[in-house]
Amino acid sequence: MDDIEYDMPEDRTLLILDDDAPFRTRLGRAMTSRGFVVSAVGTVDEAEEIARQNPPAFAVLDLRLTDGDGLEVVKALHASRPDCRVVMLTGYGNIATAVAAVKAGAVDYLSKPADADDVIKALLASPEDKPQPPENPMSADRVRWEHIQRVFELCDHNVSETARRLNMHRRTLQRILAKRAPR
Repeated sequence: MDDIEYDMPEDRTLLILDDDAPFRTRLGRAMTSRGFVVSAVGTVDEAEEIARQNPPAFAVLDLRLTDGDGLEVVKALHASRPDCRVVMLTGYGNIATAVAAVKAGAVDYLSKPADADDVIKALLASPEDKPQPPENPMSADRVRWEHIQRVFELCDHNVSETARRLNMHRRTLQRILAKRAPR
């Protein structure tokens, strides 16, 4: 994997925020071996401190953390350094959170586990580059589940309001929300 060539920018500072220590360490090592100067932290507070003191050119942030939300860090980074390129990572991939991440200022959104080369492609991609079509597109059941999740998020996680907007019985919606995402 290390034989892929990238057009590296002059400023290669990178913040990695993830509360999964083994993943954070592996990704940090992989990104260092590819030429980045990595600061890897496990909490929102640590990441916000770096954003204030020494904002990096790039950031790879987990969306859901034990002490908060990676979207808070995106805002802190862009307040200190508007040109910071942020990629959000999450194990809970759905369209609603992807939209929220991009609206907050992330340039891309990847589901875990993400490979270091995929992260670099996302970080260094020019805005004109169009992503390749997915190898395994979502099933119709998954698209339905994603839509329900997006409406649920837009309704501030209010089950009754979401059920009303989707013209669905509240208990039916609760059963759908309690299940894992279909493949």
